[in-house]
Amino acid sequence: MCLAIFALMAPVAARATDALTSDKVSFYFAAHEDDWQLFMNPNAFEDVLGGAAKTVFVHVTAGDDGLGTGSGGRKYPYFLARENGAIGAIRFMADADRTPIADSAGRMIFNGHPLYRIAYRNTIGYFLRLPDGNALGEGFAGTGFQSLKRLAKGDIATLAAVDGSTTYRGWNDLVATVREIIKYERGRAPLIQLNVADPDDRINPADHSDHLMTAKAALDATTDMDCVRRTYYIDYASSKLPENLTAHERDMASAVFGVTLAGVIAFDQSTAWSHYDESFVGRNYYRVDEPNGRCRAAPAVLAAKP
Repeated sequence: MCLAIFALMAPVAARATDALTSDKVSFYFAAHEDDWQLFMNPNAFEDVLGGAAKTVFVHVTAGDDGLGTGSGGRKYPYFLARENGAIGAIRFMADADRTPIADSAGRMIFNGHPLYRIAYRNTIGYFLRLPDGNALGEGFAGTGFQSLKRLAKGDIATLAAVDGSTTYRGWNDLVATVREIIKYERGRAPLIQLNVADPDDRINPADHSDHLMTAKAALDATTDMDCVRRTYYIDYASSKLPENLTAHERDMASAVFGVTLAGVIAFDQSTAWSHYDESFVGRNYYRVDEPNGRCRAAPAVLAAKP
């Protein structure tokens, strides 16, 4: 059944190209610190290179695998190693053919919550550091079985960041915070692009709970916003689909993922290059829901690759 659905959807959810859009702000919502690199590239790289006026990466969980702030016996906490990988990948894209500069990093308050934010050239990175919810959303014992899914369902009343920086009191509190981030980073931009995991399980089956809940938070936060292009990606299920990137596009995606893993290794944590490279790099499947109304930015042009 799933294979039949993929066969039907692959031409629609194939790679697309977007004209350079200097008045677009593009948001990549990632549950974990390597999600956008694996499932949303080279789109992210192309946006940073000039497809968007600003590209914002919102990493919702700490990707801590139940360790919280623990290191698993290594030198540095696992969640910080994953953050270092994401930060390095963003800088790598922003510094393409340029000399590195200093970033601007610190906490900013959104809806009463202090969030870690890094600004670098035309990119912004956010790290909300919420507990990894495990594949099915049941959470981990090490972080009190907290998860985005359990918060959304009302099974738990609060969800605390693993570093103790803040606590969200209900799903609506988290959504309101995400909404404030989007409004702030959008500024006066006439068009924003929301890049999220596809919530349709006919197209994106058996995805990680955190991927789907991160998408839900972003979509809930923008329900009534004007001029929002929503781009839905196939995540884990893309491993069952054929590679659809050109050699150049695959080079872009592979380079960014490699830099991500190098950042993790630099913090004395292990990685898994072969599995992820063979399963996901080289594939980029998504569909686009264009906004209603008059938006100055040029619309995306869908183009199926062979």
